[in-house]
Amino acid sequence: MTSDCSITPMAPAGTAGPEDHGTTRPDHAVFAAAVARSLEGRALLTHPFYRRWEAGQLSQGELAEYAVQYRAFEAALPAVLTSVVERLQAEGHAKAAELVERNLTDELGRPEPHLDLFDRFAEALPGDAVTSRPGPAATALVDTYLELAHEGPIAALAGLAAYEAQASAIAASKADGLRRWYGMDAAGTAFWDVHATMDADHGDWTVGALALLGAEPASVGVSARRGADAWWALLDEREAEAPVSAELGAHH
Repeated sequence: MTSDCSITPMAPAGTAGPEDHGTTRPDHAVFAAAVARSLEGRALLTHPFYRRWEAGQLSQGELAEYAVQYRAFEAALPAVLTSVVERLQAEGHAKAAELVERNLTDELGRPEPHLDLFDRFAEALPGDAVTSRPGPAATALVDTYLELAHEGPIAALAGLAAYEAQASAIAASKADGLRRWYGMDAAGTAFWDVHATMDADHGDWTVGALALLGAEPASVGVSARRGADAWWALLDEREAEAPVSAELGAHH
């Protein structure tokens, strides 16, 4: 993590600095709308897998398997955010870098490393995963975000916004389902409880950084859709691999 954001020199009068695009720069709402459009047909809480989670219809093994697959993204997220922060700082976008770095700071230690919180959730699950490694969809999800980060900060932020924009509601739903149907305690649900509140800020900061960079809303929508499609594919894989003979609903 790079902790000292560089200060962008003030541009001479009458010129535009790297984060000063004048009155033509699209505002926050424009990018929020572009991200929202990218999620049409890809709102994760409408996916059958999450609907079964909400209803307590996932088998114990499915939850454990999901944890293995999701962890691949959670483990890769700090590297993606670090790449974006470093690129923004190198390009002189100090204000945008500061917003992304807030997200990174949360991931690495607020209230503690989020990967540790996630592992506590996985350890609290009652079932055992069939596999111990990420499958094709989880690998593709991570690769998508690494590719977006390689393409540049705007592409990476757009992809992140596609998830952050809905992550708060998703996390709240997951935590509720875990408590209601699977009897999980506060230590087990902490990862989702933290994100149920924190991801609202993360989404706002991500879209705010895109606005500061003066990105093209259309290109933001394209990159956001790539992220949304990758997340949807992860849930499609989980649903496709659901055990036909699983005894659903017997979780207590």
